[in-house]
Amino acid sequence: MAKPHSWEHTVNVIRVTDLADPRLSDFANLTDVALRRRTEPAGGLYIAESSKVIARALRAGHQPRAILVLEQWLDDVAELLGDSETPVYVGESDLLEQLTGFNLHRGALASMHRPVLPTVADLVRDARRIVILEDIVDHTNVGAIFRSAAALGADAVLITPRCADPLYRRSVRVSMGTVLQVPWTRIPNWPEDAAELKAAGFHLAALALNDDSVDLDTFAATAPERVALILGTEGDGLSRSTIETADTVVKIPMMHGVDSLNVAAASAVGMYTLRVR
Repeated sequence: MAKPHSWEHTVNVIRVTDLADPRLSDFANLTDVALRRRTEPAGGLYIAESSKVIARALRAGHQPRAILVLEQWLDDVAELLGDSETPVYVGESDLLEQLTGFNLHRGALASMHRPVLPTVADLVRDARRIVILEDIVDHTNVGAIFRSAAALGADAVLITPRCADPLYRRSVRVSMGTVLQVPWTRIPNWPEDAAELKAAGFHLAALALNDDSVDLDTFAATAPERVALILGTEGDGLSRSTIETADTVVKIPMMHGVDSLNVAAASAVGMYTLRVR
C-alpha cells in the first residue's frame, strides 16, 4: 500500500475526467488572447503560471480561486497551499492540454482573485522613483519592464488606461512573477493626471528622441529627489501631449546609427541610470 501524503487531508484534490465540467472554465481556452483579455478582468481573475509564480502570488497576499496541476507537480502545489479549501484539479498532460490549449510544461496554473488596486496618491506617497507606461500594448514588454523595475529598484509602476494588463498570463510569466511584487496601479486619466504627480513633487522625465532631449547621464547627474520616468508605446513612442507635459525630455545616447532601443531594454537602461544612490 502506498504511503499517504502528508497533505491528503488538508488539500481539496479533484481528479479531472470531464473537460466539460463548468468548474474548469477558468482554465479553458487560455491561448485565445482576445477572449482572455475580456473575460479575466471582467471576472476579477488572473492566471498565475508555474509553482514559483503561484508562490509569489500567495506571498503577496493574493487568494487563489482554483488550481490546475499535473500529477507530478501536485506535491509542490500542496506544500504551497498548506491547509486550504481551494480546489486543486489534477490531470494528465494530454487532457489538460486539450483544456488549456497548450502544454503545461511549467506544471501548474492558478486562477487568482485580482487584488484591489490602490489610488495613485496612495501608491506614490513614499516613492522616489516611479515608472509610467503610456499605452504599451505588448504583454511581453510590460512583463519585462516590471522585471526590470523589481531588479533595479523602482518603487512603483503606473500604467495608462490603454496599456496592456500586467496581470495577463504572458506578462506575469515574462516578469517571472515580479508584477505581483512591484506596486502598481492604473492612472484614470492621462496625461491630465500628470498634474497630481507634479503636485506630489515628482519631476516628469519623458524618454523620447526630441531636438531638445537631454542625455540621460547628464540628467541623472543632478536628478531631483523624486523622478517619474515615462515610457511610450512600441511603435510611435510617447504622445505629443505627454512630451509637452514632461518637465524634461531625456534620451539614451546611441552609437553605430541605431536610433532607439526596444522599450523594455530602454526601461532597464533608464531605471539603472536613474536609480537612487
